[in-house]
Amino acid sequence: MPAAQAAAGGVPASTEPTLRAAADYAVEKLRAVAPGVSAFPVGTKFEKWVYSQNGDWVGGFWPGTLWMAWLYSRDDAFRTLALDSARKLAPRQNDTTTHDLGFLFYPSWVTAWRLTGDDTWREGAVRAADSLILRYNPKGRFIRAWGALNDPNNAGRVIIDTMMNLDLLAFASRQTGNGKYLDVAVAHADTAQRVFPRSDGSTPHVFDFDPATGAPIGPATVQGYSPTSCWSRGQAWGLYGFTTIYRRTGDPQFLNTARRLADFAVGALTADHVPVWDYRAPQQPHDIKDASAGAIMACGLLDLSAVTGRPEYREVALRLLTALSQTCLTRKSSRADAVVARCTRNRPAEDGIEISLPYADYYLLEGILRVLQPQDVDRAIDLSPAPM
Repeated sequence: MPAAQAAAGGVPASTEPTLRAAADYAVEKLRAVAPGVSAFPVGTKFEKWVYSQNGDWVGGFWPGTLWMAWLYSRDDAFRTLALDSARKLAPRQNDTTTHDLGFLFYPSWVTAWRLTGDDTWREGAVRAADSLILRYNPKGRFIRAWGALNDPNNAGRVIIDTMMNLDLLAFASRQTGNGKYLDVAVAHADTAQRVFPRSDGSTPHVFDFDPATGAPIGPATVQGYSPTSCWSRGQAWGLYGFTTIYRRTGDPQFLNTARRLADFAVGALTADHVPVWDYRAPQQPHDIKDASAGAIMACGLLDLSAVTGRPEYREVALRLLTALSQTCLTRKSSRADAVVARCTRNRPAEDGIEISLPYADYYLLEGILRVLQPQDVDRAIDLSPAPM
């Protein structure tokens, strides 16, 4: 290893102090804020967390962030808080109105089981997977994103974000020995890689199908600028999600899709390495930022580098994590509850423009720990390589 590389997993010596300082700051912030958090942060208003009692779609990220803080600090107060928070998600195991059960239960319940060995968490995560597969449309071979099962609105709507929920299904198949969960995940991923990536590797946020016949209708958007643009957080969800489903299946087509999405996103980054909210909005590259897209993208690129052996993906991930650590933390504010600033939730709806978001804090810590403590992250979320 070159002398410029630190001992921590091939981290450049100039990078490690920056990442460690960011993790230290995150733990210090969480130590101050977390004891007063009694529900689930969904975003900030005037730098203070706004809460959901049931977790909305983001409830898994708060306990997940606490688990990352515990892995980094070994402060058992974080472990206790993570478990207490995760327990509040128990009613959502039977929620059939959302595709986001992976977001809700993987960083909270699956991680709790992996780090404690208590089968209560494993069993609950499998029940959540049972709820998720009820959203599968066999005619179109997709998991419906939004709406109750008996609601005809949005019945054929698929979004790129769902790629990140598939790992809960892979987990359920491994734990039960029943292939039905992974079969649904693979079918959805096959459909997604057929309809989402454009020839240049960019993606729309939404793709619609006729729910009755499964026939494709075409691309659309909710959180991107237009059906022909490329919402940066969605691109990051896709990059990370396709890499993960490749690791669970070994299907080289999923790896190829992950690389196409990664190559587009890397090429679309500006010099500051903080993604704009949509890579094809008219004001880009001089548009508002979404640091959460950068944190998610960094995790996906680290994963992609590990499975491909290509260092260039890791190098970009390190630049992303460094940029976020240097320019997007809340260090200058004495009132901020969150760790990461400069996130954008839903630009078209004028909802949460450059605020803080719980998944930005989670994925920033996951990314930093993937670099500094990869074996600990493996314990928490399972970074197993693709089957041979």
